[in-house]
Amino acid sequence: MDVKVRSVSDAAGMSATISINDVFRGSVARAHGYVTAAELGGPRFRRLFQDVYVPAHVPVTHELRCRGAALIVPKEAVLTGRSAATVLGVELANPYDPVEFVVPEVHRFGPIKGIHVRRTDVKPQESRPWNGIRIARPWRAALDLVLRLSPRVQSWVRRLRIAVPDLDAFVRSGRVTLKQLRRTWKGRRNRGIRLARAALSMVDPRAESLPESDLRVVLKTGGFEPVPQYSITRGGREVARLDLALKDTKTAIEYDGRWHRSSKQIRRDKARRKRLVTEGWNFVIVTAEKLAGDYKRILDEVRQAQSRREISRASKSRRCRVFSARNASSSSGG
Repeated sequence: MDVKVRSVSDAAGMSATISINDVFRGSVARAHGYVTAAELGGPRFRRLFQDVYVPAHVPVTHELRCRGAALIVPKEAVLTGRSAATVLGVELANPYDPVEFVVPEVHRFGPIKGIHVRRTDVKPQESRPWNGIRIARPWRAALDLVLRLSPRVQSWVRRLRIAVPDLDAFVRSGRVTLKQLRRTWKGRRNRGIRLARAALSMVDPRAESLPESDLRVVLKTGGFEPVPQYSITRGGREVARLDLALKDTKTAIEYDGRWHRSSKQIRRDKARRKRLVTEGWNFVIVTAEKLAGDYKRILDEVRQAQSRREISRASKSRRCRVFSARNASSSSGG
């Protein structure tokens, strides 16, 4: 049921509407007699955060948890990063990932389990009203996708492997453009801005999944320049598409996620790759397990694939020279 109550936390004395069929503050519902402490602790409700509940039958999504967190953070808090992206339709956060906020330095809040807060200045034009608090504008949310990775608890490469795929997906969604990001990030001095600019220089929205973007970053850190979603055409018609391609050496690097493990997909992948091998392409296949491991092994495999191609080309060249020499000798002898 929907119940109109006067919120005990509302200093201005404004009335508020709560619904115990949606996310609500337990203290408010209890203060007005709509639930008891025993009911909140029982099977009827699920606790999302300290003092925030939802009926147990309601599916938990990250957007739902963002709305729940909005009930207990300062009204000046700004939902941002992966949380803001997910609310805006770019699903970068899983249901139980921490809800991400930036809060002006003057406000002290938390810590609360399940909520991640960074304290930094946020200009009014960088956000807009949302569910009683504020949500970052797309370009600011994109910036916080990278700034959230400071301080340096992970290596430079690891942080790029997290940041670039997020930015790829955000730009691919159309919520923000590379031009907007370059313009709005220019001249900023935020902590972590050097990483943000490095990540922005690597963004390519042609990537069709987060792992493909991650794999591209791995290759670029190894000195390669892979082309995402490389199209192979014949007679103006596309006959194959490669996840990532090193055109000069005809080396294809492809990510095989779990959906590639069905027998039907395995047969299809084998047939496609066998056909392209006859046309001079070498393949390096990267699985989810391999991508999660030591990335330097992937770089080694790519270098080995290129070496095999160079050896093969050199061998063919020698055979051609020997054949030509034999023909010339036969002709002169005749």
